[in-house]
Amino acid sequence: MTSPTQTTQQFATPLSRRSRLAVVGVAALAALADWVVLSPVGGVVLVARQGGATQHVGAVAVVLSTVGVSLAGWGLLAILERRTARARAIWTLVASLVCVLSLGSPLINGIGAGAKLGLASLHLVVGAVVVLGLRRTAERG
Repeated sequence: MTSPTQTTQQFATPLSRRSRLAVVGVAALAALADWVVLSPVGGVVLVARQGGATQHVGAVAVVLSTVGVSLAGWGLLAILERRTARARAIWTLVASLVCVLSLGSPLINGIGAGAKLGLASLHLVVGAVVVLGLRRTAERG
């Protein structure tokens, strides 16, 4: 039988789940706000090569991608919290590396300088919110 403190350390509390869900929402809103400033307001056409096709990056794609990446980060953090006492430090390093490496995609696949910079901006905004936000919810090791 596990003691209450073991259960608390093994599984996220309702407060941490709500905080992490809030991070997912804030990341999606921040990405959408960045997209609005770039595309409809700023006139930047966000287009990228996807395989052999050209893809216009719209609001729905931005929000869905952000939610997916945020949930994946949350999942990795939850797994690490169950497996190691240094979950926060390991997760922060991995998530930061993923954010930096993700910049390769828009810089290589973006069509035109504006699209490259705009898509990179989206990656950085989402990365900053997710890394800093989820890191804050992790237990200190």
